[in-house]
Amino acid sequence: MAQILVRDLNEEVVGRLKSRAKKDGRSLQSEVRLILEQAAHEPKVNVEMARALVEKTRKKFKGRKFPNSVELIREDRDR
Repeated sequence: MAQILVRDLNEEVVGRLKSRAKKDGRSLQSEVRLILEQAAHEPKVNVEMARALVEKTRKKFKGRKFPNSVELIREDRDR
């Protein structure tokens, strides 16, 4: 197996990683390995496809009026 050495990590970052590992019942090494494995398997975003999807969605909803979501959330919380 390959090994990676990461130098000069911010102590705050290391602390957050340790807390996350402890919460998940893993060692720091296991937690970091899992994070790296997940990041390596995430698909890359195709910017052109994302822009096309956004444009398609904008056209689909063009001219429609939507209620103010802030007001709806406040109403729901006040119930």
